[in-house]
Amino acid sequence: MSRKISVVGLGYVGLPVAVAFGNSSKVIGFDLSDARIEELKQGIDKTLEVESEELRNSDILFTCNPSDLKHADFHIVAVPTPINIANQPDLTPMLSASETIGKQLKKGDIVVFESTVYPGATEEDCVPILERESGLKCGVDFKVGYSPERINPGDKERTFTKILKIVSGMDEESLDIIADVYSSVVKAGIHKAPTIKVAEAAKVIENTQRDLNIALMNELAVIFERLGIDTLDVLEAAGTKWNFLPFRPGLVGGHCISVDPYYLTYKSERVGYRPEVIQSGRRVNDNMGHFIAERCVKQMILDDKKIKGAKVAILGLTFKEDCPDLRNSKVKDLVEAFKGYGIEPIVTDAMADSNEAKQIYGVELSSLNQVNKCDLVVVAVAHKQYKALTAYDYQSMLKDDGTLFDIKGILPRSDIESLGMKLHRI
Repeated sequence: MSRKISVVGLGYVGLPVAVAFGNSSKVIGFDLSDARIEELKQGIDKTLEVESEELRNSDILFTCNPSDLKHADFHIVAVPTPINIANQPDLTPMLSASETIGKQLKKGDIVVFESTVYPGATEEDCVPILERESGLKCGVDFKVGYSPERINPGDKERTFTKILKIVSGMDEESLDIIADVYSSVVKAGIHKAPTIKVAEAAKVIENTQRDLNIALMNELAVIFERLGIDTLDVLEAAGTKWNFLPFRPGLVGGHCISVDPYYLTYKSERVGYRPEVIQSGRRVNDNMGHFIAERCVKQMILDDKKIKGAKVAILGLTFKEDCPDLRNSKVKDLVEAFKGYGIEPIVTDAMADSNEAKQIYGVELSSLNQVNKCDLVVVAVAHKQYKALTAYDYQSMLKDDGTLFDIKGILPRSDIESLGMKLHRI
């Protein structure tokens, strides 16, 4: 590989990408955060995606200085693409990255975006900024491509180099170069998409499909709760059929599944079509925190518990298991819903950073040993630390007549109920 790589944005996606390329050649790793750059220089990755030894063995120049990007000719953009309070795409980080790169762009450079966007964003939103800031012409002086990220935070099996990589370019020449660059480190193979828009659309529907499947499970959970049926019992029975898909109900948060569908619906409405199915699924999933809180409170009432001021503990705050990522966690909806009933829940998390929890959600994290004599304990995130707890451990968290609510379905019912505890699931 003759290209000199830069990676702009060193978070959950960008850092593993930089490390993979840095194992074979010098890479420029750029991030706006001085604190992030300093910790990476010390061999510390707070996202837990990369081990200290991997950082030390990878040849990366960690920098906050945009001028260092001049030394690269293949720029990979891996910055967040969140939504705003109105659930509309917020391309600010991506546009800002385009501006930063544009100022350093040279003839012959290639810019590849990995961030999740709606179809058309690369060419319609980012290219004009690159041209404006560089004074160069796209397609003549520099070229662009899109290669959607597929990194699954916390997953140590399906890592960057082991996941099939979609690549696209603005023309055949750029596509071939981009494919060659990525294939030098991605051992799982390369899929060449015919256009940039196709690659952008492929990324956004991957998570939209998953969102809709989980929305169906969540809607079934609402129905079965009214019918007095345990949803997981139903799914386990239905799952004995060879083609039944193993999706489960739950809180759908994070930076992908709960965000990406809004990018597609936004673009769809811009071209005159209001997507009913996708938006309906989003409404179902966004309401699950309040549904679960209502179920818990209803059960407490049936158990003759006083609601206001009840001692309730929530185990887990991150958006998914075995990952410290707090971005867009829907457990916060559960916390807020309990507060609406006059309950100030105790929240603990085996993976989350307490300062981030306070800063992002205003939640003071407690230690697990503070969870005792509770009226209700809710297992909200399936961290391995919670899976490892015994039925006796959970019994010690509750009052004698306390209730255990397992959102993730990770607790063995027979063990829990053998100790006389009341176990409920969605």
